[in-house]
Amino acid sequence: MKIRFLADANFNQKIVAGLLRRAPQIDFELPQGVIPEKMGDPGVLELAAARGRMIVTHDARTMPKHFSEFVAHRPSPGVILVPKNMPIRTAIEELLLIWQVSEAAEWTNQMRRLPL
Repeated sequence: MKIRFLADANFNQKIVAGLLRRAPQIDFELPQGVIPEKMGDPGVLELAAARGRMIVTHDARTMPKHFSEFVAHRPSPGVILVPKNMPIRTAIEELLLIWQVSEAAEWTNQMRRLPL
């Protein structure tokens, strides 16, 4: 099964737009209407797991701690940390490559920081 992404509330949506221009078939859900305003990392992780979606976020400060606590008790579709200072084009290429060469099951309980 292909990876299904969920952008965290803080994620640069220019990256999502560029990725979907390159590969419109990618299932990349935006946070609007999905992630309630001011929802904390544990809630976002729970929501993503319930929806079977890998989180894509810039939050390298608090997400890693919450992720390790979360996966200690239940499975997660995974998290990809994209540095805020990573060029948009590079982030698009990295996410596209991940989507093209891997399956969702390979990312279960995995957190990776770009670039890979």
